[in-house]
Amino acid sequence: MSKRRSLTEAQCVSLAQKLLRERLCHQKLPDRPLALDSQYKHLLELLRRTAVHGESNSVLIVGPRGSGKTMLLGCVLRELMSLKEAQKNVLLVELNGLLQTDDKIALKEITRQLHLENVVGDKVFGSFAENLAFLLEALKKGDKSSSRPVVFVLDEFDLFAHHKNQTLLYNLLDVSQSAQTPVAVLGLTCRLDVLELLEKRVKSRFSHRQIHLFSSLSFAQYVDAVRAQLSLPPDFPDPKFSDAWNHSVTKLCEEKSVEEILRRHFNSSKDFHRRWCADLLEASRLISADSKAIILHGLSILELCLIIAMKHLNDTYDGEPFNFQMVHNEFKKFIQRKSHSIHKFEKPVVMKAFEHLLQLELVRPVDSGVCKVQREYQLMRLMLEHGQVMEALQRYPQCPTDVKQWALSAFA
Repeated sequence: MSKRRSLTEAQCVSLAQKLLRERLCHQKLPDRPLALDSQYKHLLELLRRTAVHGESNSVLIVGPRGSGKTMLLGCVLRELMSLKEAQKNVLLVELNGLLQTDDKIALKEITRQLHLENVVGDKVFGSFAENLAFLLEALKKGDKSSSRPVVFVLDEFDLFAHHKNQTLLYNLLDVSQSAQTPVAVLGLTCRLDVLELLEKRVKSRFSHRQIHLFSSLSFAQYVDAVRAQLSLPPDFPDPKFSDAWNHSVTKLCEEKSVEEILRRHFNSSKDFHRRWCADLLEASRLISADSKAIILHGLSILELCLIIAMKHLNDTYDGEPFNFQMVHNEFKKFIQRKSHSIHKFEKPVVMKAFEHLLQLELVRPVDSGVCKVQREYQLMRLMLEHGQVMEALQRYPQCPTDVKQWALSAFA
């Protein structure tokens, strides 16, 4: 039995964070897809017949987004490529309807993925069918009677039905029906009516095999899967830390408030990798968020300009307090000299914007007691730092360029 080196608590936490980040955010495939055993066996057998016995096939994997279509295919391809007969022979071509928006783009991508750019060269063919036939013929090595099996994966399959005359689909399915080249055509789609989109000649060449992914995963199984994703593995370097961590995860999943959140996720999507990764990133952002920076994102352009004017005054007078009248004068100078995008506001409007900043506590009076000085001349201090304002300007939607340049001169 190998000895495990002892780690400090900080090292254990860092290692646990790294492990969970890789697991949740890098979309690592599971050993076997959860609750999809029959679909897994069916698809693997179809592809095995293509890879090992040279039998052509076509199949559609149909299911809602997040149901595990890509995960299922990834797990099946991983096992297929572990077979000795498939490792050196099977070629994989992956197309996506969102990227390959017409047949010309698709053909270029097929050529690139099959590494046949040098073979094609400057040759010009009359049709898509001739191009595809030439590519498949070029894959034959040595014995002309044997061809390398090709697996075509068409993600967002329904979008390929919008190509002119559905030429790509027709030719791929036509090849899959011939005995010349072993080809498997796999379509992934979330549309249940996808067959209705196909032309008659395309539909007649499709095998009509469909693998449906309506996950039978129960809520209890979903919670178990979430717990497994958040738990540390048995081979974690520090068993004591690992046991305490896993016990805490179990207790967390039993909390009623956490159970309600999990149930809400379960009812909207079973894809806990994507949802939990997004939620963890959002939670991290909210924890580290600066409340004042968040307030700044909701300010008007006028209010943002007043803050920049205050920063100019701070720089000019070495941090001495200012009053509304000084801010208004500074703002007017900007409007007259530099701005081409900001309208001239009446003084009462500017005063109202200034008072709103006061209510938000982005500006505070120097004398918090009762003061008899007119409000235009009451001394104030800006309660914001350089970084907070600059971040707000960077994130502010459609912020005028001249305002940004004025801010940069204030914060230089």
